[in-house]
Amino acid sequence: MYVLGAMLVALIAFQPAESVAQKKGKWVSLFDGKSFDGWKKWKGGDISKWKVEDGAMVLTEKGGGDLLTVNQYDNFELEMEWKISEGGNSGVMYHVQEGEKYCCPYSTGPEIQVLDDAKHPDSFAGKEGNHKSGSLYDMLPPNDLKAVKPAGEWNKMRLVINNGKGESWLNGKKVVDFPTKGAEWDAMVAKSKFKTWQGFGNQGKGSIALQDHGDKVWYRNIRIREL
Repeated sequence: MYVLGAMLVALIAFQPAESVAQKKGKWVSLFDGKSFDGWKKWKGGDISKWKVEDGAMVLTEKGGGDLLTVNQYDNFELEMEWKISEGGNSGVMYHVQEGEKYCCPYSTGPEIQVLDDAKHPDSFAGKEGNHKSGSLYDMLPPNDLKAVKPAGEWNKMRLVINNGKGESWLNGKKVVDFPTKGAEWDAMVAKSKFKTWQGFGNQGKGSIALQDHGDKVWYRNIRIREL
């Protein structure tokens, strides 16, 4: 009996660290479908151009400002659904920091693109599709350009940031694998539009941000699990 117990202890001790980390944390809702509790506007101010409609937060017109979670996160698994208007553009950023030297959330936070791939001009910019929905914006394209649903339909996204690795999922498909730090990350940034941006992608912890790019966009069923 003693030998069996010792073997079980040893087995647990030698489990891969990543598998243990995956078990941490419980799912927490970031949006109750009724209010903006737990959210704020970038650098404060009125968010009246963001509305709650049918259980979704909606940017109704340009000038609503970017929304940030009040809480900050380092390693996490994030899920939500989004819907973009025809010809629309938005995005979800992570590890966002506020500060006088930063103009906007994307100064520090890498972005997962939310876009009408069929009609927004940015869909056809960048390199090899790295501006399309689900992409790590301006760095890595999605590996399946058909994973996204068209404007006006709900898409389910999942973003995992854990111990230097990131994953972008779209409608049940993992479309991007990426490093979040280290030499490979630095090389990716150096080839992007962010190469001279002090503070970009190196914060290690920060808020989740939803972008006001001037177009109507919907977000719902937002939840997070810390890892």
